[in-house]
Amino acid sequence: MALILAKSISKDYQTEDVAVHALKGLDFEIEPASFVSFVGPSGSGKTTLLNLIGCLDKPSAGKLIVADTDVAGLDRKESASFRGKHLGFIFQDFNLIPVLTVYENIEYPLIMVQNIEPHERKERISRLLAAVDMTDQRDKYPQQISGGQKQRVAVARALVTNPALVLADEPTANLDSHTAYAVIGLMKKMRDELGTTFIFSTHDTKIVGEAEVIFHLDDGHLAAKEIKGGNTHA
Repeated sequence: MALILAKSISKDYQTEDVAVHALKGLDFEIEPASFVSFVGPSGSGKTTLLNLIGCLDKPSAGKLIVADTDVAGLDRKESASFRGKHLGFIFQDFNLIPVLTVYENIEYPLIMVQNIEPHERKERISRLLAAVDMTDQRDKYPQQISGGQKQRVAVARALVTNPALVLADEPTANLDSHTAYAVIGLMKKMRDELGTTFIFSTHDTKIVGEAEVIFHLDDGHLAAKEIKGGNTHA
């Protein structure tokens, strides 16, 4: 069964007197444990689509099923609860909280979103710190670590709630090539070990090259779907 099912998804915005049609009748499916990129030029609808999947916005028309839930029908409180249970987020500017340590940044979603016992929180965080090779940096603050290390912490934070799906908006934009490949490799490793689906909105050819499924967006349309080792088709 698909983790994400989109049927005729459209998204319109009203800007002053101008209607902007950001997404236009998209149909697609994404399977569990996938490594997926949405690619296309600026303004093609990549970030808008991630916001819909992430329950940060709602489609203007169509049906969007994520983890067996019709997310378009959720109210604000239900959307927040759904994000906490099913989704993780990784951002290009890391979005770490500067007054919290590495350990505390990873712990934060467990405290704020889920009622997790302290011993289980400690076990999860320790396991992820080891997985992202940041155990020896656990007591440092974001300003004391490198960009690549910050993104490793962001990956761990996104995974600490055991989400079915992680959404990453340009996650390697602020990283050099060597660090970017290392972070991509880390995310693939976590996908293989945990069965988490990763979806990227990106211009980065490094991510596109590593993705197994690529959706090409153009002016709000789904122009093509490319499966590595398979065919490209509209």
